[in-house]
Amino acid sequence: MMNPRSVGVIVRLPHRLQLQRCANALNSHSHNRHNSCLAYKQRRQPISNFAVTTKFSPSVLAATGAIRHSSDSRVKMADQKMLQKSLEESDPELADIIKKEKQRQIEGLEMIASENFTSLAVLESLGSCLTNKYSEGYPGKRYYGGNEYIDQIERLAQNRGLELFNLDKSEWGVNVQPYSGSPANLAAYTGVLRPHDRIMGLDLPDGGHLTHGFFTPTKKISATSIFFESMPYKVDPVTGIIDYDKLAEAAKTFRPQIIIAGISCYSRLLDYARFRQICNDVGAYLMADMAHVAGLVAAEQIPSPFEYADIVTTTTHKTLRGPRAGVIFFRKGVRSTRANGEQVLYDLEERINQAVFPSLQGGPHNNAIAGIATTFKQAKSPEFKSYQAQVIKNAKTLCQGLIDLGYKVATGGTDVHLVLVDVRSVGLTGAKAELILEEVGIACNKNTVPGDKSAMNPSGIRLGTPALTTRGLVESDIEQVVKFIDSALSIAKEAAGAACGPKLADFVQTLKENEEIKQKVEDLHKCVIQFSSQFSLPGQKIL
Repeated sequence: MMNPRSVGVIVRLPHRLQLQRCANALNSHSHNRHNSCLAYKQRRQPISNFAVTTKFSPSVLAATGAIRHSSDSRVKMADQKMLQKSLEESDPELADIIKKEKQRQIEGLEMIASENFTSLAVLESLGSCLTNKYSEGYPGKRYYGGNEYIDQIERLAQNRGLELFNLDKSEWGVNVQPYSGSPANLAAYTGVLRPHDRIMGLDLPDGGHLTHGFFTPTKKISATSIFFESMPYKVDPVTGIIDYDKLAEAAKTFRPQIIIAGISCYSRLLDYARFRQICNDVGAYLMADMAHVAGLVAAEQIPSPFEYADIVTTTTHKTLRGPRAGVIFFRKGVRSTRANGEQVLYDLEERINQAVFPSLQGGPHNNAIAGIATTFKQAKSPEFKSYQAQVIKNAKTLCQGLIDLGYKVATGGTDVHLVLVDVRSVGLTGAKAELILEEVGIACNKNTVPGDKSAMNPSGIRLGTPALTTRGLVESDIEQVVKFIDSALSIAKEAAGAACGPKLADFVQTLKENEEIKQKVEDLHKCVIQFSSQFSLPGQKIL
C-alpha cells in the first residue's frame, strides 16, 4: 500500500506571492510539517511555470487539485477581462443612454416632489460589493453563511435610524429591509391585519397614496384594497384641508384596524394628536406614512409622528435624500393598561419582521441598506438640518410666487416641501401642464386636486423643491423658476386655444406643427438649460 506521506503533488500557481501563501496554508494542514518543503523552479522559467513539490495526506489532495484547477482556469477564463471592464467599455450603448439622462438632470429643473439627488456616498454604497451577497434572514439569524459584515451593516443602519429620530431602543424597533415604500406599507398591513380587515387612508384624489387603500367604483386598484377592506377619508372640497370631524365619524361606523396618517400630495401639516385620539376611540392602530416628509421630520422642521403613532413607515429617497428603499419603525413595550391593571404589550416586532421576510420578500438588498446607513448619518448633521430648512423656504417662495401671478394653490399655501397647483383657472388640464413643462425642461407630475372626479384626468400639477434645493437653489433662484413655469403655462394656454380640439392629442399636435409656438417653446427651453446648468449635481463625474 502506498504511504500517503510519500505522495508528491505538483501545484502550479500564477505568481510567487500566491505560491508562498498556498504552500504555507497547505503545510499547516500536513501531518508531517517537518517533512514538507518548498522548492522553487525559478531559473530561466516564466512565472507561470513556478511549481511547488511537497508531500500531503489524501485529505489534502482534493484541495491541491482544486488549486491547480482554479489556477489553470484563471489563465484560461476570458470573462475575467470582461468582468473588469467599465460600463463605458463593456456596454457603450447603455452608458451613452445613462450619460444622456445625467445631462437631462443637469440641464433641467427637477420639480417632482418625490425625487431628489442622492450623495456620492450613497451611490458608492449602491455600487459596492454588497450587491454580491445573499443574506436572507436578520442579523444573527441568517439562512446563509458569510454574513458577519452584512450583519454589522444592517445593525448600523438600524441603530442610526433610531438615533436619527431620537427613539429609545426599549420603545421602538426598526426594519430596514423593505425594498421601497410600497412594500414597506404592505408589510406593515400584512404583519398587523388578517385578510379583509379594515383600513382607512386619505383618498388618492385628495392627496393620499395608492397603498393607502385606493379603489374606484368599478375596480380595486391597489393591492391594499384587494387584500383588505378600505374606506377613504377626505379633505374639505373648499379648503382642501383634511376634515377630521368626518374622519372621526366615519371611523366609528367603519371600525378600522388601522388608520393611516400619510400623504402623497398634501401641503399641510398632519394633526397626529387628533389622529391618535380617533384611533383610541375605535381601538385602531395609528400608522404614519411619512415617506414624503421624513427628511423634514429628521431635521426637526415639522412635527414628528413618533409621539403618537404605533407604526411609522417611510421611504429613504425623497426628502431623506438616500437610496431607493423603505423602512418600518414599530412600537415595543406597553401598548395599554386594562381596567384591572394588567398591561397589554405590543407584539409588532415579530409580526412585522415576519411579514417583511419571509412573507413578502426574499434576500435583502444589502447595498441599499448600506446606503440607508450612510443616509441616516448624513441626516443627523447640521448641514442636513440647514438643507431641510431651505427646502421649506423654497417651497413657500414657489407657492407665493405662483399665487401672486394668479394661480390657484390647493389649501392656499404650504407647510412642507411641495405645492399643488390647480391649472383649471388658466384653461389647462394637469396632463397638458405637465407636458408643456416637460418640453421646456421642467419635470413635474400631473396630480388630482380637491374636487376632481377622476384620478385618470387630474386638474393639477404637483411641484416640489427638495431636488432643486439639493443643487443649491435659494429663494431668489426659485423666483426665476416661477417665471419659467408661468411662461411655459402661458404658451400652453395659447396652444390649447389654437388646437383643433380639447384632447391631449390635439394639444400635442399643435405644439409640433404650429411654428410660432414651437419657436417659443425652444427659446424658453434654451433659457432653462442656461439657468439650470449653473448649478452642480452631486454624484459621480461621468455617470
